[in-house]
Amino acid sequence: MSEITSGPGPAGRTAVDDESGTLPMGAADLPEHGRGSGWTGALHGDGTREASSVGGGDADERRLAWVYLSRVVEGPCAALSGLIESVGVLEAARAVRECALPEVLRGPTELRRGVDRAEADLAQIERLGGRVVTPDDGEWPAWRMLGLGQLDPGHDADAAVPLVLWVRGKRSLVEATERSIAVVGARCSTGYGNHATGEIAGELAARGWTIVSGAAFGIDGMAHRAALAVGGMTIAVLACGPDRPYPVQHDHLLGEIAEHGLVVTEYPPGTSPRKHHFLARNRLIAGLADGVVVVEAGVRSGARNTVKWCRRLGRPAMAVPGPITSAASVGCHRMIREGEAFIVTRAEEILDEAGPLRLSLPGAVPPNPEDNLSGDEALVFAALPGTGSRLPRAVVTDTGLPLPTVRATLSALEIAGLVACDSNGWYRTHPPSPIATAAIAAAHEQHR
Repeated sequence: MSEITSGPGPAGRTAVDDESGTLPMGAADLPEHGRGSGWTGALHGDGTREASSVGGGDADERRLAWVYLSRVVEGPCAALSGLIESVGVLEAARAVRECALPEVLRGPTELRRGVDRAEADLAQIERLGGRVVTPDDGEWPAWRMLGLGQLDPGHDADAAVPLVLWVRGKRSLVEATERSIAVVGARCSTGYGNHATGEIAGELAARGWTIVSGAAFGIDGMAHRAALAVGGMTIAVLACGPDRPYPVQHDHLLGEIAEHGLVVTEYPPGTSPRKHHFLARNRLIAGLADGVVVVEAGVRSGARNTVKWCRRLGRPAMAVPGPITSAASVGCHRMIREGEAFIVTRAEEILDEAGPLRLSLPGAVPPNPEDNLSGDEALVFAALPGTGSRLPRAVVTDTGLPLPTVRATLSALEIAGLVACDSNGWYRTHPPSPIATAAIAAAHEQHR
């Protein structure tokens, strides 16, 4: 390989070319399928990435680059996310325009790399009263996107963080997803399913939880309406552009959601809904929520796909049972029977599974909450360093626990105030007490 004179890249690297064409700076390290996007921004504080971060450039230039790339791939693309992580969004946009790319990215970018409508797209979303949210913005839901960035794209092509999110609505996306539950289900819902959805989603929304769903017919639409009816917050995640009401009959409903909540999509304006968009959309529904509740699902319901993403992200999946004679509940019963979802019948049970961690505290509350740790919580807490940070996969290696279990446990420990995370990984907020140390040792012995 021979160097080309494009100047030093990040960390002093230079751009090189190989047999497949010119690689952008740093892209020689890009694996075959790319890495999951590391563009989660700051995980605490205002979440804003500095202008001096990888790729440099001023805010407007970077925003145009994000929007351009969003239209080029129209959906998740782990290889492109990996390229951006490696060389920065400006250099990645240049490489796509010039087709100076690894082979794995040439196919996904070939069709639309010559289409640069970034300025027109930004003007259009502004006319809709919306905005585009990029990983550079403080509104980017970095914590919610963290799990998606750590999934294996080799296992599922859609396992990637969205490049940008197109948003309609005045509420902050970060604040709206601070406490959220996804409620999804059959498009051809029954009277029973609609009633159960109204009761559950309405109660959750009345308690201050955001209801996330896909704005489809049936259970989705009912979940949104129930939240709006009690003055609650709801988010509709679309499988098309922000300017395309889908289904068309929900145009008024989506307008009401945009007025009182948020309409979110990863697809740029003008994008029509396609079958594979709905499957990719489901990962965002799961990713933006603390758990997924399925109310009615047939044998081949798409809600099961949302449950799949929920479980991969280490979040609780729940299903509402129906009459044993109802075809609309066969999917829920199967998920419950096969251990894919917990059985729930009311809002309180959902919050028991997806709400804040509630440690059992026999007698008086001890001064050190970590003294109540046992089992998986103790193992994961012990695997985190007193100084520095560790990524979930390193914790998996140390504990032997499955990755989804580690992710879910880390989330629970953070809610309990025992751990925190930054751009480098997870760490303890304070050292363990002697009681906690003993509990951790016992958990390790039991695990062995």
